[in-house]
Amino acid sequence: MFDNPALLQVNPEYLAWLLSLPLPLLESERLLGGNWKIRPAAGLYFKREWCAVVDEVPADLDIVRYWDLAATEKTELNDPDWTVGIKLGRDKNRGYWLLDMVRGRANPGDVERLLLDTATREGRRVRVGVGKDPGQAGKSQALHLLRAMSSFTVTPATESGDKLTRFGPFSSQCRAGNVKIRRGPWNEDLFRVLEGFPDLAHDDEVDACSGALEMLNPNMKGWGAYELARRQYEQLQAEREATSGRAEPTWALAPWNGSPS
Repeated sequence: MFDNPALLQVNPEYLAWLLSLPLPLLESERLLGGNWKIRPAAGLYFKREWCAVVDEVPADLDIVRYWDLAATEKTELNDPDWTVGIKLGRDKNRGYWLLDMVRGRANPGDVERLLLDTATREGRRVRVGVGKDPGQAGKSQALHLLRAMSSFTVTPATESGDKLTRFGPFSSQCRAGNVKIRRGPWNEDLFRVLEGFPDLAHDDEVDACSGALEMLNPNMKGWGAYELARRQYEQLQAEREATSGRAEPTWALAPWNGSPS
C-alpha cells in the first residue's frame, strides 16, 4: 500500500477501512506490511490471547453443535483423527461464544452413540451440523447419521476448499476479539490445536470451528470473510453517521459476486 501513494490519494480512507477489517494475521502481514514472503505457520491463525475466557454466557444465543467426523478407534498401532463437536453460539450483536468441545476416537457405532447422547443431553434448541466429506464414504456416513438422529434437527454440510481458506473467517473473528470461550477442562486441548495449526498432524478442531461458524452464517465461506468484514464496516459507518448527524465520505465497493475475482 505505501509503495503506491497515488492510490491513497485517490482513496484516502482505504487505510482506515483496511485497518477496520478483522483480518487473520497472515493477511494483515501481506496487505498492511507488504510481507508477501510470509507463509502459513503455527501461531499465525490463532493465539489464545485473542479470545477472552469467561465463566458466564448470555442466555439468548443462537446455538449450533458442529461435528467433524472420524470413524477409527485408537489402538497401539495407529494415530487416527478425532471426531470433534464444537458448540458455538451467536448473540444479538453478532458476537460469538465458544461454549463446549466434545471429542473422541471411536469406531462408527460409538461415534453415532456419542452424537446421539450429546444431542439428547443438549436438547432441540441446539441445531446439529455434520461434516460431509465429498467422497462416497462421507456421503454414506452422513446419510446414516441423519437417519439415526431423525428426532433432531441435523444439517449435513459438504466441506469443500482447503482448510486454511475455510478457517480464515473464524481466525478473523478471534483476532478481532469477537469470540469468547467458556472456561472448561477442554480449553487447553482446543488452544493447543488451534495455535499449532497448520503444522500439527491432527487439526480436527480447526475444521469443527470452521463448520460451526459457517453453520451460523450459511453464506459465509472462505472469501465470505471479506464480505462479512465489509458489512460490519458499513454498519459501523452508518452508526457513526447517525451519531454525528452527517454523512462521512466513503469509497464504494463493487457488489460481491461470490468470488474474489
